[in-house]
Amino acid sequence: MCPERRVTYVSSRTVAGAEPTFLTDELILTGAAIVLPDSLIRGTVVVRGGVIAEVGTGRSASASALDCDGDYLIPGIVDLHTDNLERQAQPRSNARWPSRSALVMHDAQCAAAGVTTVLDALCLGDLGFDEGRAQTFRDGIADLDALTDTGLLKSEHFLHLRCEQPAAGVVELFDAVADHTRLRMVSLMDHSPGVGQYADLRYYTSLKRREGYSPEAIEGRIAELRQQRARLRGPNRESLLARVAGRSVAIASHDDRTEEEIAGNAADGIRISEFPVTLAAAEAAKRAGMDVIAGAPNIVRGGSHSGNVRAADLLRAGAVDAFASDYVPASLAEAAFLAAAGPNGRPLPDAIALISDRPARIAGLADRGRIAAGCRADLVRVRLHEGLPIIRAVWRAGERVA
Repeated sequence: MCPERRVTYVSSRTVAGAEPTFLTDELILTGAAIVLPDSLIRGTVVVRGGVIAEVGTGRSASASALDCDGDYLIPGIVDLHTDNLERQAQPRSNARWPSRSALVMHDAQCAAAGVTTVLDALCLGDLGFDEGRAQTFRDGIADLDALTDTGLLKSEHFLHLRCEQPAAGVVELFDAVADHTRLRMVSLMDHSPGVGQYADLRYYTSLKRREGYSPEAIEGRIAELRQQRARLRGPNRESLLARVAGRSVAIASHDDRTEEEIAGNAADGIRISEFPVTLAAAEAAKRAGMDVIAGAPNIVRGGSHSGNVRAADLLRAGAVDAFASDYVPASLAEAAFLAAAGPNGRPLPDAIALISDRPARIAGLADRGRIAAGCRADLVRVRLHEGLPIIRAVWRAGERVA
């Protein structure tokens, strides 16, 4: 990880008596409450060439310094899983938005939320009610390829491939992008009715009815999906695991419910449990040495939108290593500050690490996630207003993006 070096600022950033030096690629942020990996200091961060050069206590007297007026300065947020691109591409079930415009909107929302590194979670495979996802996947890949090197995107984007194990054609879709240079994570999902997140068939049926499907259509599709799962899940899982083996890619299970599922995943070499739906599964994952990712919206809303375990309960049990935005990029900063709030809250550095350092480590991105000399200068200025974190400015590699 980035080496850490701290200095002390007294009356000037330069040696006493020397003329101050102004560099065109230099950014000085002073008067900030800086959240370091293990402490909180009042001080100054100096950025040169897109990298954090110095971190120190005290104020800078440089005329070019930007006074943060006591606001928090936290590392740029790293989001391991967001479906937000899908939501922009299809804001209504019957309304598809132009794909490149959707990506630009998604990117802007991430940056405004302080997310400087985002793993776009694109779904591979359809389980009968999301026919547009294949198009979103293909368009998303093409648009990222077209825009990544233009310098026009505010956040840095990587790929998280969400593979529906029981879906027909999922292996072929994976093979088409298996060697993509921006692939950082793969998750093995099963959103079949009757398992995982949708173990409660009454909840699943009511959800689909709210989406406009008739009871007959839902009942028929449930029967089809159960047969399809029995036929395809095992072979597809085996093929996907074989394809990921040996790659420098993080691999996760998804919506784990039982200790038996965790044991099977650990035996298959999976080291991440993403959004476990029960406390028992999350605790079993920790015992197995797995990283656990919880949904930040679950923290902000005070519970799961689908009736599963509260992420706050996972936190209290010590069974969370990182937050992911899932479907609301802005939830990450709020979830971290909520995790630090109250007499029983976590120390702020530890809470901020849930959205920065730890996700960066999980994704294998050693150059970011911490405010320390040598790290990439991904920085977020935050002010608390009545407990709500307000993002006031965002820098990626030292460049202001929001």
